[in-house]
Amino acid sequence: MEVVEAMTGRAWRVARGDVVVLTDIEGSQVADLFLVDADDVADGLSNGRTFDYGGTLTLSVGARLFSSRSRLMATIVADDVGVHDFLYAPCSQAMFERQYGVTAPHPNCLDNLTGALAAWDVPPATVTIPFNAFMNVSVAPDGGLTIAPPRSRAGDAIALRAERDLLVAVSACSASTCNGGGARPIGVDVRRA
Repeated sequence: MEVVEAMTGRAWRVARGDVVVLTDIEGSQVADLFLVDADDVADGLSNGRTFDYGGTLTLSVGARLFSSRSRLMATIVADDVGVHDFLYAPCSQAMFERQYGVTAPHPNCLDNLTGALAAWDVPPATVTIPFNAFMNVSVAPDGGLTIAPPRSRAGDAIALRAERDLLVAVSACSASTCNGGGARPIGVDVRRA
């Protein structure tokens, strides 16, 4: 298992059939996951296509994640937690300024994801809404959103099988609101087919 340190990001190229396992090492930590088609770096993960084709906002074992060009990217094959988010954009410098009043540069998931994917010349605009593993978001009947601490405990994991050759970027989220008040590392294990 490789470690994505708190408030940082990394990326890997994975082949079709490989399984990517994200592990919450210490508990209560969100992992922003973004997928890009390795053969078409302008085609990234799409929450809208995924919701449309799956017919649900709740993604766990058996859920399939699609790209903006309707390509099947990955299937969730194991999940210890069952509570994840696919609505929220990655935290960014602008978000830290607007919501937290932080004006100095702050580590953030948008920069972590785009920076990690830059090694493969992925255009920054490709990175949109990540799959926020372990993030605990509820939707009220009136549409209001509430973020609570993750339900994940130390050692809990989610595993996704690549359905095509992918670039996989992971950021250990920097926003304390999402992580139960802190920032911790995330483990990533790429199990080759």
